Amino acid sequence: MITLTDKAVTAVGRFIAGSETPLAGLRIEVTDGGCSGYQYGLKLEGSHTPEDTVIDCGEVKVFIDPVSLPMLDGMSIDFLDSIEGSGFKFTNPNAAKSCACGTSFNTSTEATGKPCS
Repeated sequence: MITLTDKAVTAVGRFIAGSETPLAGLRIEVTDGGCSGYQYGLKLEGSHTPEDTVIDCGEVKVFIDPVSLPMLDGMSIDFLDSIEGSGFKFTNPNAAKSCACGTSFNTSTEATGKPCS
């Protein structure tokens, strides 16, 4: 299960409401890349695929593909808005290593990624 804090739900809801095209929810995925090996991907989408797991987070639906789901299970997403900037913060219990920037991770303590730039 993936959870979004109230702040994250509000932020995603604002992004959906501000879109010129109809949107159904937020896709969260894991892709190769980032400093630690994997990186989180977020994008708003008009629909989900039949293979997706759909999680109802109140006003927001979250879509997760079957490959990404095991690496994201148990994750919590918050939205931070401060003087230093704003953005999503990921707390992922499956991440054995994370980049200092917080947007990339690895599920293996043995794996090495690229240096942060």
